[in-house]
Amino acid sequence: MPVRLIPLLFAAFSAAMLGLAAGAVWMLPTMALQRPLPALALVVGVLLALAIRGWVRPAGRVAATLAAGATVLAAVYVDVLTAAARIAGSMGMGLLDALRGAGLAMLLSLAQLAVRPTDIVFTLAGALLAVWIASRRPRKTS
Repeated sequence: MPVRLIPLLFAAFSAAMLGLAAGAVWMLPTMALQRPLPALALVVGVLLALAIRGWVRPAGRVAATLAAGATVLAAVYVDVLTAAARIAGSMGMGLLDALRGAGLAMLLSLAQLAVRPTDIVFTLAGALLAVWIASRRPRKTS
């Protein structure tokens, strides 16, 4: 039993790291345009599903679950980073100082206050798209 658990835990860790990386990249256009971009959840979901299906786990239920979780994690992470950037801008401090000073609980609360129904709809749509892509086997080209 523990022998099967180790690859699954490594796959979950890898999917989480991919989700956090996707959230950090998602923050770049969000900060550049200075407005939320919830529609990017669809693009993030597709890219995470392809990455997880291709490199982390073969297509199937586990890959689909990991891809959906990574997509939701990316959406939450971009909201937390955006809240930290707003704090940093308001107080004239660096982003890392704002992240450390505010703490995770405060940043999650601020992110939750900024979430709109459209953000939730796009995040769920991105997660469902990730599930669909990660659960299907890639086409064979001849």
